[in-house]
Amino acid sequence: MLKAKFYNKKKPTIKPLSLKKNFSWTLIGNIIYAVCQWGLLVALAKIGSPEMMGKFALALAISAPIMMLTNLQLRAVQSTDTEELYHFSDYLGLRLITCLLALVLITIVVVVVGYPLEIILIVLIITISKIIESISDVIFGLLQKNELMDRISISMILKGILSLITLVIVISITKNLIYGTLALVFSWLLVLLFYDIRNAREFTAFKPKFRFLSIFNLVKLSLPLGIVFLILSLNTNIPRYFLEYYFGVEELGFFIAMAYLIVAGNTIIIALGQSATPRLAKDYASGNRKKFSILLLRLIFIAFFIGVIGMVGSLLFGKPLLTLIYKEDYANNSDVFFIIMLAGMINYIGSVLGYGMTATRSFKIQPYISFVSLISGLISSILLIPIYGLMGAAYTLVLSASVQLVLKSLALIYLTYNKKPEHQT
Repeated sequence: MLKAKFYNKKKPTIKPLSLKKNFSWTLIGNIIYAVCQWGLLVALAKIGSPEMMGKFALALAISAPIMMLTNLQLRAVQSTDTEELYHFSDYLGLRLITCLLALVLITIVVVVVGYPLEIILIVLIITISKIIESISDVIFGLLQKNELMDRISISMILKGILSLITLVIVISITKNLIYGTLALVFSWLLVLLFYDIRNAREFTAFKPKFRFLSIFNLVKLSLPLGIVFLILSLNTNIPRYFLEYYFGVEELGFFIAMAYLIVAGNTIIIALGQSATPRLAKDYASGNRKKFSILLLRLIFIAFFIGVIGMVGSLLFGKPLLTLIYKEDYANNSDVFFIIMLAGMINYIGSVLGYGMTATRSFKIQPYISFVSLISGLISSILLIPIYGLMGAAYTLVLSASVQLVLKSLALIYLTYNKKPEHQT
């Protein structure tokens, strides 16, 4: 593909941060953001009820798969676009189109399924908040590509703190989840308008372009990743659908409260993966497989170590921890909590391997891996959840994560030692 003339304009001379600084900033940002997001659930448990938390979790479960598909993981494509085949305006234009598509599809789903009006409103408000987040995500792709993770982290910290404060205040006053989710929208919109867009304008004009050929090629390139994350999201949410269907939103509230504690470890994994992906991509593209492999193995070891800590902690302190964080009725499921943390450990390692595959820009194989995992998770949900409830949902997470881990390992061994790098456009 020939680059347009404006692709060759002189870039601003903003010095990239070192890998160590990028990791540190990303870790700090992700930790604070994850703690704040977790704080939302704690607030719903303490101020509200398991039913309120279940409704919130259901809204996320309904909107997430469609948002994951339509987002097309453009940030990953953008941050590994070392040859600058596409301009920021192309990514932004495509993201705006897919956001509108996501809103339409999610509206159709909740209306056709026939959810109560309260659930429909909560789902649509959550969707709008995710649309705002996805616009910020395109800006994050630009910053990540230029190895400026500090600005991404500051944005996440601002969003996390603002959303937690506003939701706690609104829920405390109104006891109404609809108003609480509107507070999220307001918080994230403020950060987008007054911080994220300003950062983007230091590199380029914040203006979308809707050029058919660029959009078509970008969709062709990134759709496999969108399908991958659709399937990953369904893998996560299928047990939640089954729990809500067979046991109601309250049981779903218990499950989401425990499952979200996996995020504590995943926060570090995301920080590692996002910081290391540009470096992994450069090593792989340059043919330096030894450096690529060494860095990836280090990430895998860290992921395994974090997972072991989570499992041991849940085994020794599961009941008092759940009682302290949420309420005593949550602690009755501490045995389920241990199995969920086992799934978390497997998932951490699989996530690292996923970042490795993305760095090789081998996008087309990933949907097949995720699809096999999805089928295993669906079968497990059908067989286990109606009989074993929460424990069945936990075992489903373990099985689907294990399938992904094995398949990603085999794929990366092939990509690292047998396959020559290709430039995908």
